[in-house]
Amino acid sequence: MLQTRLPDAVGIGFKRAHFDALRTTKNTLGFLEVHAENYMGAGGPSHAQLAALRTDYALSIHGVGLSIGGAGPLDAVHLKRLAALCDRYQPESFSEHLAWSSHDNAFLNDLLPLPYDDETLSTVCDHIDCLQDVIARPMLLENPSTYVTFETSTLAETDFLTAVAKRTGCGLLLDINNVFVSCTNHRADPRAYLADFPLHAMGEIHLGGHDAEDLPSGPLLIDSHGTPVADPVWALYAETIAHTGPRPTLIEWDTDVPDLSVLLAEADCAAGILDGVRHALAS
Repeated sequence: MLQTRLPDAVGIGFKRAHFDALRTTKNTLGFLEVHAENYMGAGGPSHAQLAALRTDYALSIHGVGLSIGGAGPLDAVHLKRLAALCDRYQPESFSEHLAWSSHDNAFLNDLLPLPYDDETLSTVCDHIDCLQDVIARPMLLENPSTYVTFETSTLAETDFLTAVAKRTGCGLLLDINNVFVSCTNHRADPRAYLADFPLHAMGEIHLGGHDAEDLPSGPLLIDSHGTPVADPVWALYAETIAHTGPRPTLIEWDTDVPDLSVLLAEADCAAGILDGVRHALAS
C-alpha cells in the first residue's frame, strides 16, 4: 500500500505570514505541510490561501488533535471534518501522532505519551483502521517526543511502531528530532533506536529544533519547533538518508516563526544532504 505520494524532496510547514513570499519567490521546495485543525472551517482567508498554493505545491496534511492513542473512540465529528478536508485538497500525504490529547469531552492541547503494551497496541490499531476507512487513504504515524516512560510497557517503541504498521498497513513518519529528544531524555542511544526503526515503512521524515535545559539529573530536551535543526539531528538525518536513499523531508518550525528566508535556508541544508546521497547512489 502506497502511504505517501510526496516527492523525495524537502518541504516546509506553511505559515500564513509567508503566503505572499511563497507566491512570488521562486524556490525548489518539494511540498508544503499544514496542520489539519487550522482548516476545519468551510471557508475564509486560510482556505483561500491554501487553495492558491495548492496549484503550485504538493501538499502534506498533518493532524495534531485526533488522539489516536486515546482510550475512547475517535471523535466522529472530527473524523468527518478531516475526511472533508482530505477530499477537498487531495493531499499527497496525511499523517498523525502516536499520542493521546483528549479524554471524554476534554481536549488537553498536548501530545501525551502512551504505555507500549498489547492493550494500547490493539486500541491504536483499531483507531488507525477506523481513520483510514473514513478518509479513504492510508496514513503515516509519527513517533513521539517523550519525557516519561511507563513501567507497564512491555514493548520497545520501535517494536510497537513495527507492529502497528504491519497490522494496519499504515506507513510511518520518522521525526528524527523526536528520536534525539526522547533518547537524550531517557539516556538512550538514538543510533540504536534508528537501527531498530522499521525504515521500510517510513514514508516521510520530519526535522525540527528543540530547546535544552540542564537539570541535576542531566540534560532535558524540549521539542519546541522554534529553533534551527541541531547539529546532532542533522548528523542522524544524513546517516538515515545514506541508508534509505532520499525521502520526503519536512522542516518544522511552529513557534517564534522567522522570515521565510530562514526556513528556506534550513530546507537548503536538507536538500544538500539529499543531493549528496543521490550523487553517491549514482556513482
